Amino acid sequence: MQIYIDADACPVVGIVEKIAERYRIPVTLLCDTNHVLRSNYSEVIIVGAGADAVDYKLIGICHRGDIVVSQDYGVAAMALGKGVYAIHQSGRWYTNENIDQMLMERHLNGKARRGSHKNHIKGPKKRTKEDDECFAQSFEKMVQMAINKNGAKDDKHSKANY
Repeated sequence: MQIYIDADACPVVGIVEKIAERYRIPVTLLCDTNHVLRSNYSEVIIVGAGADAVDYKLIGICHRGDIVVSQDYGVAAMALGKGVYAIHQSGRWYTNENIDQMLMERHLNGKARRGSHKNHIKGPKKRTKEDDECFAQSFEKMVQMAINKNGAKDDKHSKANY
């Protein structure tokens, strides 16, 4: 099992690395050439700055049973199609049961934005410590579930050994 992060402007990289290190799970950060990332734990893959280049690279290298961290619903949908677990930086799990609704909402919101005469769109609210705690709890649950489902409950992945 491996964890892949769509790391362009991802606010939870440190949280993911901390939990992954505890479970000894390798992490790969993917970003484009417009971002500079360094990590003492994760492998960093820098992809050309083309539209969706990072997304397609991430989907091309992940495998069934891996975990993907992304705020992009399209990436999550493709990951789920490969049997990969996917989580949003908010801590919300993408599932086969909720992804269609999320994609439809994204489509309708985009359509509404394009039809609006307003030029200014508010960005996301400022991230809080509580947001980080919520993500950490949700992400760790996903890691534990993935380990159990992947049959990797051996000693090297047991949290009890830390």
